[in-house]
Amino acid sequence: MKREDVRNIAIIAHVDHGKTTLVDELLKQSGVFRANQEVAERVMDSGDIERERGITILSKNTAVTYKGVKINIVDTPGHADFGGEVERVLKMVNGVILVVDAFEGPMPQTKFVLRRALDLSLPVIVCVNKIDRPEARPKEVVDEVLELLIDLDASEEQLDCPFVFASAKGGYAAMDADQEAQDMTPLFDTILDYIPAPEGDPEAPTQVLISTIDYNEYVGRIGIGKVDNGSVSVNQEVVIVNHHDPDKMRKVKISKLYEFDGLNKKDVPSASIGSIVAISGISDLHIGDTLCSPEAPVAIPFQKISEPTIAMQFNVNDSPLAGTEGKYVTSRHLRDRLFRELNTDVSLRVEETDNTDSFKVSGRGELHLSVLIENMRREGYEFSVSKAEVLYHYDENGKKLEPMELAYVDVDDDYAGSVIQKLGERKGELLNMHSNSSGSTRLEFSIPSRGLIGYRGEFMTDTKGTGVLNTIFNGYEPYKGDIQYRKQGSLIAFEAGEAITYGLFNAQERGTLFIGPGEKVYSGMVVGQNGKAEDIELNVCKTKKLTNTRSSSADEALKLTPPRILSLEQCLEFIDTDELLEVTPKNLRIRKKILDPTLRKRAAMKKN
Repeated sequence: MKREDVRNIAIIAHVDHGKTTLVDELLKQSGVFRANQEVAERVMDSGDIERERGITILSKNTAVTYKGVKINIVDTPGHADFGGEVERVLKMVNGVILVVDAFEGPMPQTKFVLRRALDLSLPVIVCVNKIDRPEARPKEVVDEVLELLIDLDASEEQLDCPFVFASAKGGYAAMDADQEAQDMTPLFDTILDYIPAPEGDPEAPTQVLISTIDYNEYVGRIGIGKVDNGSVSVNQEVVIVNHHDPDKMRKVKISKLYEFDGLNKKDVPSASIGSIVAISGISDLHIGDTLCSPEAPVAIPFQKISEPTIAMQFNVNDSPLAGTEGKYVTSRHLRDRLFRELNTDVSLRVEETDNTDSFKVSGRGELHLSVLIENMRREGYEFSVSKAEVLYHYDENGKKLEPMELAYVDVDDDYAGSVIQKLGERKGELLNMHSNSSGSTRLEFSIPSRGLIGYRGEFMTDTKGTGVLNTIFNGYEPYKGDIQYRKQGSLIAFEAGEAITYGLFNAQERGTLFIGPGEKVYSGMVVGQNGKAEDIELNVCKTKKLTNTRSSSADEALKLTPPRILSLEQCLEFIDTDELLEVTPKNLRIRKKILDPTLRKRAAMKKN
């Protein structure tokens, strides 16, 4: 049976192509907000970090009503690091809107999310967005999308997909790029006409596949999924089963049931096939679980989420300043917080190590882990992290394999040479080079994942902030050899105390400083970057010795160059394998793993 009063869609796209802004407009034009209501931009990006960085990290559910049909919409992330969010959400929907920028055209992540949708045989509506950009080229982008669909072996039906031309920011859509448009009606109509209504058997035993987990301090875990068969109601007894874990079978009771309405969840007594529901009151609910009637416990198949590719050590902070700035500082606090993150993040892995004060945390990329670090820091946690390292695999002959990425680089012609040289040094192989009439070049590289660790900051400097770098995971290949990450050494504080202008003035001749006067330092803390390759120890707490002889120039003020203040991402890029980043709610400090200078020299000699 089909349920004609419901449509379930996901909005997928490459990062920055306008998914969240498009959802904003669909919400506004369907009457979710009052006419005089003030609404923030990108209303779906509810997290602080999402709003600050202008990116979507977690998929979000919402719903609008148009012509009596309820349209459940899932807004998904565009970054490759959060690909796990996209993969699982697609099991909840019956079709997708693929948003493509009218100037950039299909990008690496467009290919990734589209491949996932085609593998599940989902119908696709292509929305060519930002047609009001001065350099927009919608007609060419349509051809590029069709080429991409052919490359991905789309079926005849999928190739015959509708194209809608829109400006999410302007709030209008049209079926033709040259057509005058007023509002989003053409897009709404296309959704009703082209996206199939959900199907299922309302009389069959209950089956609900949990695709997303939300977490709330008051009610605990909230499972979100689609009712595939039968119906589900409050106080119903169900059994939890899992396709990948045949032994799992546990009886539970549904205590609360919600459906989505605009930006809110509303309590409902029951829901039938095709509804996307949120269920609370079940403590041990995981992504991929199926809730079934006890008399017919049949699990719905669920694809395994892609494995993590990089890992970091999260350690209890043991620096001389440990415990002075954070609220949660013990290994128990750190362990509980990391394992709690697993409630909602399917792509993350947390492993305990031989050392009770250290945990191995694996994720999909540097951005993925840096968002976790930033969230923990804001919550009052104090800890230290190591440099990100890639996770190697071994084939049956014991040969070392490493994760590879396809890197797509868009730069002005002037900077192409510099990028090719730098990525070549990091074992990147140039696959393709394409110049266009606007004076920019698109480069395509195959490069080991570890070759990109710590490169983004350097890339922005080399391209004067104008370059765009996009990457996508591209399987495992044999190890490509050693890579030298950093050509410059560190400036290391020699003693504990407070940084003094006089000491910093003498130190700044050696390189770039990361700290200013008055900051607390300790022996083994990195206070700057050396202009040369080796590490240098300096005394930045040194004061000027006073004499009873006065000279005419002695009391002139010392001029300090302003220090280079590093962001969290820049710190993670900067640290080397023998260093740690100390993270507290107030400060980010780079330090050597071994603080004692004598022990550090001994360890270096042993290594060499």
